[in-house]
Amino acid sequence: IPMNAFEKSEVIKASLRKGFRDGSSKMAKRRCYGYDIASDGALVINSEEAKVVVWIFEQYKVGKSLGKIAAGLEQQGILSPTGKPKWNREAIDKLLSNEKYTGRVLLQKTISTGAVQIENDGLMDRYLHTETHEAIISDEMFEAVQQEKLRRSKSSENTLSIKQHF
Repeated sequence: IPMNAFEKSEVIKASLRKGFRDGSSKMAKRRCYGYDIASDGALVINSEEAKVVVWIFEQYKVGKSLGKIAAGLEQQGILSPTGKPKWNREAIDKLLSNEKYTGRVLLQKTISTGAVQIENDGLMDRYLHTETHEAIISDEMFEAVQQEKLRRSKSSENTLSIKQHF
C-alpha cells in the first residue's frame, strides 16, 4: 500500500527524532567554527580557530560588547566563519551560546513548523549528548558567559533563555 504524504512525513520525522535520541543524527557531527571534520567524520579541534573561540569567550566574560568583539576580530584580520572580513553580532552571539564548545551536542534545539524554524522552548524533547568530541571551552567559562548573557539581557523575554546545568 503506497503511503500518503502525511504518512511519509511522519515516518521521516520519526527517523529524525530517533537520530536525535541516539546521537546518530548528522547534526551531532555538524562542523562549527573551531572544529574540523576528521576522515572518520569526528569533530576535531582546529587550533587556530579554537584560539579565536577562546578569545571571544574571554572578551565577552570581561564585559566587551558583541560589537567591540566583532571590531576586535576585524582589526586582527580574523575572517568570520563564512570567510568574510566582518563578523556580525549575531554570529558571535550564537557562538557564545553553542554548547558544542564544551564537548557536548544538544539536538532538537529548533523545530520546523513547515514554514519556519522556531526555538524549541520545551514543546519537544531536546537531547544532550556528552563527550562527543574534545572541548574548547571549560564548563565554568561556558556557564559564566551564559550568566553574563542573562545579566545583560534587559528584556523580560530574554530571561526565558535556556539555562543549562552541567
